Amino acid sequence: MPASTYRLIAAAGVVAISFSPILIRAAGDGSDMTIAFFRAAYALPILAVIYWVLRGRDQRPLRSRVMAAASGVFLALDLAFWHASIRQLGAGLATVIVYVQVVFVALLAWLLFGEKPARRSVALLPLILLGIFLISGAGSADAYGDNPALGTIQAAIASVLYALFILFLRQSGKGHDSPPSGPLLDATIGTAVAALLIGLVVEPDFSLAPSWPLHGWLLLLAVVAQVVGWLTITRAMPHLPALDTSILLLGQPMLAILWAGMIFDESLGSTQWLGVGLVLVGLLVFNLSKSSAKLTDSTSA
Repeated sequence: MPASTYRLIAAAGVVAISFSPILIRAAGDGSDMTIAFFRAAYALPILAVIYWVLRGRDQRPLRSRVMAAASGVFLALDLAFWHASIRQLGAGLATVIVYVQVVFVALLAWLLFGEKPARRSVALLPLILLGIFLISGAGSADAYGDNPALGTIQAAIASVLYALFILFLRQSGKGHDSPPSGPLLDATIGTAVAALLIGLVVEPDFSLAPSWPLHGWLLLLAVVAQVVGWLTITRAMPHLPALDTSILLLGQPMLAILWAGMIFDESLGSTQWLGVGLVLVGLLVFNLSKSSAKLTDSTSA
């Protein structure tokens, strides 16, 4: 397929996952781990069928599959903190902060695997952190959210956990060929098991009893985000330049802010808008720096 087709596929996936915080906020009543568990549980049968059809292409050893499943534990914890931050900060702002995971991925890859980031990338960190501080409201009277400072802290923790999920999932597939549904299925199993165990032990409000309309929203969340969104993204991204990938993925937080404003009337304060601008500009330059570095490395090789 031509690159333009892959761009359309990836863009469709980005639009799909941009609705994740909207569907989570619409679900409303479920506990954080209840939402995380059913998001994974409802996606599992669909992913399992897709994987069963394509399983002949999966050449990963058991160790890689276990690592992919282990990454799902980080995703379960990430989702719990993210869900909590959406309640305190709003769907749009919480998604902007969680997207900062691209920075944490670079830093953690440096600490854990020795993948040293470019100097320009590290230099952007203070700008992005300043943006996050401003999103928290920073004492502003018109800041949006029930508790924007707490929501910002929760979203920042979610961002680190999401970065760990991505790193472990990426490491699980290194050097092995598999269909996109393979690692995603293993990670989703890990998410479901972890969310179930943590929910039963930690959350008094955790519930396995189906209820309406909560489970209608959770089923839609599983299909739209966990299955359609991530399968289309993982299908298209390997066929696109790094620059295209970076710009397309930046659309997720931008669209989340748009949907949150249109659907829930999330009216951000002036300081928070400034924070969003700093974070998005910092992330765009950060992604462009990574793309340029990859282009330089591939050219010199």
